[in-house]
Amino acid sequence: MCGRFTLTSDMDTLLYRFAAIVPPAFPYIPRYNIAPTQPILAIVSEDQRRVFKQFRWGLIPAWAKDSRLASKMINARSETLTEKPAFKTLLKSRRCLIPADGFYEWMQTNGKKQPFYIHLKSKEPFAFAGLWDQWLSPSGPVYTCTIITTKANSLITPLHDRMPVILQRDHEHIWLDGTIHDPQQLLPLLQPFSDEAMTCYPVQSIVNSPQYDIPECTMPLQY
Repeated sequence: MCGRFTLTSDMDTLLYRFAAIVPPAFPYIPRYNIAPTQPILAIVSEDQRRVFKQFRWGLIPAWAKDSRLASKMINARSETLTEKPAFKTLLKSRRCLIPADGFYEWMQTNGKKQPFYIHLKSKEPFAFAGLWDQWLSPSGPVYTCTIITTKANSLITPLHDRMPVILQRDHEHIWLDGTIHDPQQLLPLLQPFSDEAMTCYPVQSIVNSPQYDIPECTMPLQY
């Protein structure tokens, strides 16, 4: 699964990496411990251009009666996207990239949950595969999203049997292509990322609390 992640790159780096347009006065700060239900950065395709948007992490389907589903729908299993009512329509028409440069997973050790930080060896930002929707709340529209997961690669398996889908860079344009609606063209993109390109290490337990959103969250644990 994916329950916490980071996006610590500056906006100039993200603009260069994703070739996206940022709206004027767009709210962005580097984040070291992003948690469900919080605002996150996402990229969608509008008029064949990549555009940065702010979504809330935790999908609220358009048909939902209230927002309670959000905390239960932070992730979507790639294997069942075409079966779940909340996801199958979005797979065809509301796909997004969710920029990140790392994520956390936990291992049960001596009766405690030890957090690990996982990122690319290159330390470059990458994109999770995501889906988004618009929900109409009493106060107006709310834009929410979910991160797609797949089976874990060999690096993640000792920590968890699932991992977020990190799209291959040359697959990102396919995922955002609004002219593609056939799941059979999209589902093959949702594969475990190469373990050889990734690394992980234990970090401090402050990550367990969303109130800590500081660089120390990603620093290796000193024994």
